[in-house]
Amino acid sequence: MRSPDPSLYHRTLIFLFELRKAILLMAGLFVTTVIGLYFYSPILLRHLQHHLHQKLAFFGIAEPFLAMLKLSVASAVFILMPLILLRIWLALAATFHLSRLFGLIFVLVATALFYAGAAFCYFVTLPFGIKFLLSYGSGRIEPVISVGKFVSFVGLFIIAFGLIFELPLIMILLARLGLVRPQTMARYRRHAILIISILAAVLTPTPDVINMSLMALPLYFLFEAGLLLSRPFARKVA
Repeated sequence: MRSPDPSLYHRTLIFLFELRKAILLMAGLFVTTVIGLYFYSPILLRHLQHHLHQKLAFFGIAEPFLAMLKLSVASAVFILMPLILLRIWLALAATFHLSRLFGLIFVLVATALFYAGAAFCYFVTLPFGIKFLLSYGSGRIEPVISVGKFVSFVGLFIIAFGLIFELPLIMILLARLGLVRPQTMARYRRHAILIISILAAVLTPTPDVINMSLMALPLYFLFEAGLLLSRPFARKVA
C-alpha cells in the first residue's frame, strides 16, 4: 500500500487555510448584502411567486420575518456567487500555482454555469414541478402553502441547480490538478449515470419521469462535456 503523498497533504492544508481566510473576508460583505436585500425581500418574493398563482399563508408570528430573512440569504448567495467563485479560485491558485489565464476562464465559466443552472431551474423545472404538485388539489383539498416552506423550497432548488451545473468545470479542475485522470472518469461512466439518476430523483420537486428527465438529461450532457473538455486540460504525467 502506498503511503499518502506528503506534498498533497501539505497543499490541502494550505488550501484550507486560504479558504478559511476567504470566508472571513467574505463574511462582512455577505452580512451587509443580506441586510440590504432584506428591504427588497417583498419584491423578490413576488418574483418567486410568479409560477404559483396563489397567495401564501403563514402559521406563526415570526414566520414572515424568518421567510424574508431566508430569502435574503439565498439572494445574497445568488448575487455574490461570482465573488465567491473568485475567492475559491484565489485559494486554489495560491495552493497549486495555477495560471492567471486559467483562473480567468475558471471564474467566467463557473459564473455562467451557475446562473445557467439557476435559470434552468426557475424557467423550466419549477413551473412543471409546482403545477404537478398543485394538481393533487381538488374540491375537497384546498392548498394552503406556507411562505416559509415555499421560500425554502424554491431557494434550495435554484441554488442547488446552479451548483450542480458546475459539474463539467469541477471535472476539468480535477484533471488539471492531476487528482483524477479523464480516463478514470470515463471508466466510471456507468457509476456516474447512477449517481446522476439518484440526484435527479432527489432534487426534482416531483417524482414523475418527465421532471426527473428534465434534470437527469442536462446533467448527463454536462458530465459528457466535462469528460470531453477535461482531456486537453489534464495534467501530463511524467
